[in-house]
Amino acid sequence: MEILFLLIPISLFLIVIIVWAFLWAIKSGQFDDLEGPAHSILMDNDDLHQSTPTKHD
Repeated sequence: MEILFLLIPISLFLIVIIVWAFLWAIKSGQFDDLEGPAHSILMDNDDLHQSTPTKHD
């Protein structure tokens, strides 16, 4: 029974930390665009990385 005096405050502290981390992630924009990175691998953007070859005489 005495262990509950230790476990309950520890669990409440962990809940506060988890809620704070979740709210921080929401405010910093971690969940803004969940599907964009998944669609970006399907897009063909090879022309952005092509460089024109130049000849040096």
